[in-house]
Amino acid sequence: MSTNQYRTHKDLVAWQKAMGLAAEIHRVAPRLPRHELFGLASQMKRAAVSIPSNIAEGAARRTTREFLSFLYIARGSAAELETQLLLVQDLGYLPLPDCQRIHATADDVGRLLSAVILALHRRLKTPSD
Repeated sequence: MSTNQYRTHKDLVAWQKAMGLAAEIHRVAPRLPRHELFGLASQMKRAAVSIPSNIAEGAARRTTREFLSFLYIARGSAAELETQLLLVQDLGYLPLPDCQRIHATADDVGRLLSAVILALHRRLKTPSD
């Protein structure tokens, strides 16, 4: 579904994938070492939830420019989460296949966010906005 055809944030593939990523992070975070539950695990969960939350909030705004601002925040949270995932992998806190699977999903979310951002920038360049 293109950005021109969505009715709510729930129709956006980027939001749907981001929700899946957030759910996955919430499933694996408790598997991190106990001493990380209030540190890295908590921070990962906040970053993961921030992605679909900012997509939803931006989609509910009145203008394309406002939506773009929230998408950039979501993309920043995605980058933050990817950094945290790399740390989890480097520290050996999760099995490598789990890390690779989650990285792949996070990469998909990042690409989708970039695609929506690009489409919205194109929309801004047309006289209809």
